[in-house]
Amino acid sequence: MYVCTFSQVPAFLNVVDIAGLVKGAHEGQGLGNAFLSHINACDAIFLMCRLFSDETIVHVEGEVNPVADLEVIFDELRMKDVQFIDSILEKLVKTVVRAGDKSHKFEYETLQKVKNVLMVENRHVRFETWCEKEIEILNKHLFLTAKPIVYLLNMAEEEYIKKKNKWFVRISKIKGFVDAHDPNAIIIPLSATLESKLQDMTPEERKEFLKKNNTHSAMEKIMKVGYNALQLEYFFTCGKDEVKAWSIQKGTKAPQAAGRIHTDFEKGFIMAEVMKFDDFKAEGSESAVKAAGKYRQQGRNYVVEDGDIIFCRGTEKIVYTLLRNCFNEQAEHRIYVRLLGQCHSLKRNNIL
Repeated sequence: MYVCTFSQVPAFLNVVDIAGLVKGAHEGQGLGNAFLSHINACDAIFLMCRLFSDETIVHVEGEVNPVADLEVIFDELRMKDVQFIDSILEKLVKTVVRAGDKSHKFEYETLQKVKNVLMVENRHVRFETWCEKEIEILNKHLFLTAKPIVYLLNMAEEEYIKKKNKWFVRISKIKGFVDAHDPNAIIIPLSATLESKLQDMTPEERKEFLKKNNTHSAMEKIMKVGYNALQLEYFFTCGKDEVKAWSIQKGTKAPQAAGRIHTDFEKGFIMAEVMKFDDFKAEGSESAVKAAGKYRQQGRNYVVEDGDIIFCRGTEKIVYTLLRNCFNEQAEHRIYVRLLGQCHSLKRNNIL
């Protein structure tokens, strides 16, 4: 804890738990198309791969073979995209090829390229090189194989803690498969049983348990890797009432980052006062960061970086408008308006 505050709002990912994918799902096996349609609503995939033995939890194929599981998932996602693109191309053939509609010609050509990647080269869409115009087409159709994947290797609790796993040989095979089919992808070992147990503990109990067993939770790494997969990063706003992490796309400039808190902040943006979290942690306070010469004033073109702590300066007109819009004529209590770390309060007709 580096800031004394009433509340903390951490960064978060919305993770949807989807049932396991089985062989033949694209043809209706298991949950079939319903399962695959669930993935359509997601921007990235955490692929949980089983690496533990448990006779009470029966594997759908009768044996635990993580590499075979990965092969099934890769093929099912690819074949579902093939089905999807065939239906789109069937419609485009009527308009572009037969009717001569040139307005959809580029889309037709791009989707033909996608089909070649999927069927002839047996690759996922995300591994092909696409130009900006082609990417616009891909974003329109939300192909399953265009979504980034993070690989989670689910181990038994005891084996995870002891760092001894009879599946370590297979882990190397999993890495070999991932390196061949999804270069540079992240693989994270974890124990879902352990993580569930840790969630039921108090912070003090959790800290003591991890220290006693010389182990760690994988959740922080999963969170960070998930953010990276989505091309997200976060910055902080700090004040006596609240410390909050705000999520933005990588490459976002300071005015647009300010707009995440309130659209008027972007309109009235003047400058951003920035310090790095690592500097704040090392120096111990904002004043110490300033004394060390690590506190910067940045203009409209500043690209916000992961972990920035930002105080934005805006026009007086914008600040007044925000206060006025937040004022409730019937309220007797004070209303607090967060302005990127600076707290303004008002009561009835008095601005305090």
